[in-house]
Amino acid sequence: MPIGSLVAIVDDDQSIRDTTKDLLESEGFSAASFASAASLLKSRRLNRVLCLIADMRMPGMTGLELHQHLIASNHAIPTILMTAYPDERARAQAIKANVVCYLLKPFAPDELLACVRSAIQTRASGSG
Repeated sequence: MPIGSLVAIVDDDQSIRDTTKDLLESEGFSAASFASAASLLKSRRLNRVLCLIADMRMPGMTGLELHQHLIASNHAIPTILMTAYPDERARAQAIKANVVCYLLKPFAPDELLACVRSAIQTRASGSG
């Protein structure tokens, strides 16, 4: 991961943000957490984000809407979406939108880490 690069975690649940950030940092990733899509979009650190982890269901903009907004604004970031509400239609939409992973909460830490590594690799290869 290039110096100064971040994995962004966007979830309205503080405990999810904290545990995910702790997990990533314990594995050597630099991570930043945001309580909403709007707070990420307003952040000066947005240009440093190599990988986005976002919750599907949040007040305001959902994780999928955030992913699509970033693509539309020419700022595509490899995205991992997570949800506690399994929904095959939402999963299909996410896959169609080229998210790297679609995880159901609770997920295994190794599962998330594999997705993050895949997302960063996608970014490095220029296809994200």
